[in-house]
Amino acid sequence: MASTETEPVTVVFTWDVKPGRERDFEEWAEGLHEVATRYSGHQGATWLRAEGSRHRYYTVVNFADQKSLDRWLHSGERAEWIERVSGIADEHRQDTTGLETWFNLPGESVPPPSKLKMIVVTFCAVYPLSLLLQAFVTPLTQSWPLPVRALTFPVIVIPLLTLFVMPGLSRVFRRWLYPIGRRHRPARPGR
Repeated sequence: MASTETEPVTVVFTWDVKPGRERDFEEWAEGLHEVATRYSGHQGATWLRAEGSRHRYYTVVNFADQKSLDRWLHSGERAEWIERVSGIADEHRQDTTGLETWFNLPGESVPPPSKLKMIVVTFCAVYPLSLLLQAFVTPLTQSWPLPVRALTFPVIVIPLLTLFVMPGLSRVFRRWLYPIGRRHRPARPGR
């Protein structure tokens, strides 16, 4: 069994922003994200804003392993940035492991999508990637030993799914995945 020290880690932060301070928060978030990307093991972050009149934001942060995440969370730079947001927003943290963040709206009592819907969206993500790999990568690897050939699929597909494809598809299909009135829309920090 693999150690959690070497497995990718996802942390979800919920931010309750003081009414009228959303723009300040978004500017702060942009700066924090820029600093975080310079840390070893940082694999991306997705920022989301609750729909409607809510003043809640979410950050889904991905790191290569727990050690890298801890280094960032306990860094002096992050502590300084957290101090800067004092009076603007309150932070809440939820640790997750695995792929549930693809379909989970953290900090909300929104029912998760049905398993069938999760299967359909995941299929929409994996099938085109599989076709592309079969068409362009597999022919180049025919002479490789089977274990190495088999390794190419997860090495290419898992990062693509986690960092790009599933976050994008979750946004595209959000109206179908989540009940009306409880949906969330992405927000870009600084906008």
